[in-house]
Amino acid sequence: MQDEKLTAPSALVGQLKAPGDRSITVRAVLLGAIANGDSAIRDYLVSDDTTACINCMQVLGVPIAASPRELWISGVGKHGLVAAANPLYCDSSGATSRLLAGLMAGQAFGSVLDGSPQLRKRPMRRVTEPLQLMGAQINDNNGCVPLTMTPSKLHAIDYAMPVASAQVKSSILLAGLYADGETIVREPATTRDHTERMLAACGAFALIDGPVSRLQPPDKLNPLEVNIPADFSSAAFFLVAGAVHPRAQITLTDVGVNGTRTGLLDALRMMGATIEITGYRSEGGEPVAELHVGSAALHAIEVEGDLVARMIDEFPVFAVAATQANGTTIVRNAEELRVKESNRLEGLVEELRKLGAQIEATSDGFIIQGPTRLKGAVVDGRGDHRMAMALAVAALVAEGETTITGADCVSKTYPTFFQDLNLLMG
Repeated sequence: MQDEKLTAPSALVGQLKAPGDRSITVRAVLLGAIANGDSAIRDYLVSDDTTACINCMQVLGVPIAASPRELWISGVGKHGLVAAANPLYCDSSGATSRLLAGLMAGQAFGSVLDGSPQLRKRPMRRVTEPLQLMGAQINDNNGCVPLTMTPSKLHAIDYAMPVASAQVKSSILLAGLYADGETIVREPATTRDHTERMLAACGAFALIDGPVSRLQPPDKLNPLEVNIPADFSSAAFFLVAGAVHPRAQITLTDVGVNGTRTGLLDALRMMGATIEITGYRSEGGEPVAELHVGSAALHAIEVEGDLVARMIDEFPVFAVAATQANGTTIVRNAEELRVKESNRLEGLVEELRKLGAQIEATSDGFIIQGPTRLKGAVVDGRGDHRMAMALAVAALVAEGETTITGADCVSKTYPTFFQDLNLLMG
């Protein structure tokens, strides 16, 4: 494991482009693999998660070539995948394992999905249960991977999800490509709609009506030609850094600003952050823009309801913003944080307290009193990329030196995070 040492810089100034969007990259690989024809995926994310997805599809017989900026996928069609001799290894990628479960449920051959020790702890029953309702034959390991799947005939369902989850929704829709009628997924709150947008780009009849998604299975999918926008979840760390540091002016280019993903942007603005959006445009069916953020005096807010689902991945760095906001910040309805790459509720409390933050966990969220002058300490990334990057942002406003142990876990989604951060620190 690699450690990183950081001290607060005198200023944070500059322009950068965050890596390509992980969620969109994974979906482009999966749909490009079963399309009829050749897909070109530009500015894709190169990371542990996306590499795991690419490797799985290659094992299933899909020709994929790559350069540092572009993927070329020779799609084999909906029914062109071939059985793998060994388990499909998803590494630590929850997105790959859950979406791939839906895709493999409709195949004419069996398969086994497995992953790292970290992935083996993450809940999969929320995916396997609706797939089993569709007729999928799946044996799980006490609700986790490895999953053993045998050939089965799928039928369409109208499914009301008990917990909002874009990965679960996407898994059901991918299985719906092989079902015998219209698949409908109803969410308790609207989540990211990248799967539906990309299915539509492939020529499928995919309809989004707020928290309801519908899919009619097409006979075939058209290949993709898409530029992947910069990942908002990766840009989020610099949005918070720019808002909390006393001398900051940061521009983030080509950022995906899909409204189902930008809950943190709304939350920061509610707190008084100065964030300007320019150059708004559409690329490959996804909205993209430049984001400009500067230093601001933040005040506490309460976060709950639908906003939680739109910023579920950004809560670690949102908590850092809350430590610098005047008043009491309260987060509710965020139980999902307990079952991410780590228990993020527990992790946030333990690690931010080491830096002097006044934070306590509740049954479904956390409460933070601010503003607090943080003090450098030795903190643990906990094998969780978002935790490690959030702690790095906290170090930018902490007194003294902060050491982040296991900081190399950022390679899961943002391998060049610390290099990009150094560029802004001059």
